[in-house]
Amino acid sequence: MRIIILGAGQVGSSIAANLSREENDITIVDIDGNRLRQMQEKMDIRVVAGHASHPRTLIRAGIEDADLLIALTNSDETNMVACQVAYTLFNTPMKVARIRASDYLDHPELFKSEHAPIDVLISPEALVTEHIQRLIEYPGALQVMDFANGLARLVATRAFHDGPLVGHSLSALPEQLPEDVDARVAAIFRNEKAIVPDGDTVIEVDDLVFFLAATKDIPIMMREFRRLGRPARRIMLAGGGNIGKSLAASLEGRYHVKLIESDRQRAEYVAEELDTTIVLVGDCADEDLLHEEGIDDIDIFCALTNDDEANILSSMLAKRMGADKVITLINRPAYAELVESDRIDVAVSPQQVTIGALLTHIRKGHMVRIHSLRRGAAEAIEVVVHGDPVRSRVAGRMIEEIDLPPGTLIGGVVRGEEVIMAHHDTVIQPEDHVILFVSDKKRIGEVESLFSVDAVFM
Repeated sequence: MRIIILGAGQVGSSIAANLSREENDITIVDIDGNRLRQMQEKMDIRVVAGHASHPRTLIRAGIEDADLLIALTNSDETNMVACQVAYTLFNTPMKVARIRASDYLDHPELFKSEHAPIDVLISPEALVTEHIQRLIEYPGALQVMDFANGLARLVATRAFHDGPLVGHSLSALPEQLPEDVDARVAAIFRNEKAIVPDGDTVIEVDDLVFFLAATKDIPIMMREFRRLGRPARRIMLAGGGNIGKSLAASLEGRYHVKLIESDRQRAEYVAEELDTTIVLVGDCADEDLLHEEGIDDIDIFCALTNDDEANILSSMLAKRMGADKVITLINRPAYAELVESDRIDVAVSPQQVTIGALLTHIRKGHMVRIHSLRRGAAEAIEVVVHGDPVRSRVAGRMIEEIDLPPGTLIGGVVRGEEVIMAHHDTVIQPEDHVILFVSDKKRIGEVESLFSVDAVFM
């Protein structure tokens, strides 16, 4: 696939790195020539220096033959104009744009083909807000991923010594669960190494466990790996930017929410937009302020400013002062890997959250949902099965008959409204939504090919 990426920032460079490893022809456009040269030294991509929305720049990037344009510059206006130019002058088949300003997003009619012809709209702030909401809903979770319109979820959690299943093999799981509950452990990471689980696999303390279950059964499964504390009631947010404001708005009807914002004018604006959230003006790393506002009684502290260092320091301070769980927004991937520990429970990378949404619209093979895992090293994929046994390698076959790529596991199937956990004799039917865990991203092309429909397959 010929893909042009506009913007060589953190999201643009991350998506270029992901796609360049998958036999795509990638060209990235940016006004910063030094950044482009650094990227070209690390990746097998073409680079073009210039203004992203100018027709001449787009022609140099190969827009006339491009299959896909992904506009990820820091300017919403540039992204919108670039999609308009690609549509009007070059008839580019697919156009994806990142739009951040809520004033634009509040008017979806702007993005119809006759106005701003954008096929896929990506809002990182909205995606991150939804991601953190799910983490708050399940306090023991490190990652929560929706599939089949929320009917099933893949959850990552850390195994604690007090979990009933810890120290036992996975074959004991059905005996631990109620008769009407089924679940599947899709993957285990132990000492940063992926383990493809089977019935003899023993859960050990500190294992990072990914399990799939119907959404209604998630709390029951969580109890197998750790003792669950009280549900979250008190939440403190550090940062009143777009993410902080939208997250507070979504939470304040169900939780007691406090928000700290350093800029007085912004704090006053946020306070006017919210109903019951208490908005405070101050430094989120001010020990006296945190103490006065009862940080030792806070269930979840979320650091959501635009400053990675401020987020890390305030999170570590909040944890030391008694906050039960801290969630930290970190833009630099290297920082996220370093700080996720006993001091910071969950490091959220906006890039990884956004990349999953982008990949969903780029991949082939009827993939309808993709989640990036383990800093992009693995993926969880929802794919719809099309065709019949004559034209498909999957439809009408038992799972044990399907030639899955190494490191790939089918966790479950959603058929209509029914969530079915995968077993060796489960038969895949046409139009099933199959949920896979792929621990080796180099195998993604093989997964796409496996689920594609051939004109004639014998």
